[in-house]
Amino acid sequence: MSLVYKCVIAGLVRYWLIHIDYWQTIANRVEIATPLNSWKRLIEGVYLYDNNINPYEGDSFHESPLMLLFFHFVMKKTPYILPLLFTIFDLTTGLLLYKTSKSFAQMFKESQDKVKDDINADSKSMLLSNSKLNEAPEYVLSVYLFNPYSVLNCAGMTTTVIQNLLVAASLWGASSGYRILACAFIALATHQALYPVLLIVPIAILLADINKGCNKCSYIRTLLVFVLCWGFLIYFSAYIMDGSYKYVYNTYGFILAVPDLKPNIGLFWYFFTEMFEHFRLLFVCAFQINALVLYIVPLTLRFKKEPVLLATVLIALSAIFRSYPCVGDVGFYLSLLPMWKHLFTFMQQKFIVGCAFIITSALGPTVWHLWIYSGSANANFFFGVTLSFATAQIFLVTDLLFAYIKREFTLKNGSSRQIDGKPAKLVLR
Repeated sequence: MSLVYKCVIAGLVRYWLIHIDYWQTIANRVEIATPLNSWKRLIEGVYLYDNNINPYEGDSFHESPLMLLFFHFVMKKTPYILPLLFTIFDLTTGLLLYKTSKSFAQMFKESQDKVKDDINADSKSMLLSNSKLNEAPEYVLSVYLFNPYSVLNCAGMTTTVIQNLLVAASLWGASSGYRILACAFIALATHQALYPVLLIVPIAILLADINKGCNKCSYIRTLLVFVLCWGFLIYFSAYIMDGSYKYVYNTYGFILAVPDLKPNIGLFWYFFTEMFEHFRLLFVCAFQINALVLYIVPLTLRFKKEPVLLATVLIALSAIFRSYPCVGDVGFYLSLLPMWKHLFTFMQQKFIVGCAFIITSALGPTVWHLWIYSGSANANFFFGVTLSFATAQIFLVTDLLFAYIKREFTLKNGSSRQIDGKPAKLVLR
């Protein structure tokens, strides 16, 4: 199927889902909409702003002022194009990921050629051919366009669609060597959802590798451009809100403090519902350190030569451990996995993870109905499903990392196993 046909079919499916009678049900599902990205809360914030009421005075609106201004303009001028706009945004995300993966495939080819002489003779057959490298971008595009998580995320008209677009644009800018573009888009994504700030590390490494300059100078320049862009966005947002920085508490503060405990597919809501209040600050800090700080240093030290893998893993971890996750975040990082198709043969948990994704995706809505509407289940049932879903994602990420390490070892040491010059044998006693 050609690129145009894929985009047309995916676009028609999204546009049709937005106009069906069940759209309201899709848009309000807890797996799709959260207090941060909900379309319902967005239009409420726009309504308050249109009536000269500060939407950040209450506890219903948590988007950035830039998003508020943008959607206020669109709803006032051309509200009828909103379904088409979300569809175009999502298709653009897929195309940017396609372009990005093509650049990454070229980088894989170049790095493979550099180390070709160091690869063991037994492992020469494992080298990636041009045909295999060219297949990856097609798979990336297909997975994003037809992944049910991504499709439902767009159909629910959540602002995660825009966040995914900004992250994809930043990855494309970094893979093309455009420092200002990459930093500007990742600053916009960070300004909206905070957690994309993690991606500045792989982006800085990627830009240093592509530009082939002084690494330290390149890192500093990238970080400086990012900080300036983010600082400008914070200042401009305050300017929109008549010079007030009160919006910071209802955006960044809301993400970090987790005051709204409406159930979602994440891990925060249940823990803080059951927790004694005097322990809350301790565990909020522990959970946010886990989501924002804990993995960045060890993963960077181990995979600094693979910034693409580092970016993929950091996006996945932030999707798992953020305070208000949704299926749109999951669908985005799943679409990046085909770039690592050559690692799938080294992965041992593929079947288990695949089954867990299917089962939990089916059980989630079922258990939610039993809990909320039938009254024959309780919060423990739904949290058990979300915990299993998060566990499956963790297995997926760790399996991917171990697969990379195993392939790296095999390329260097060969695929044959011998002990004292004789073939190795596994004996069960």
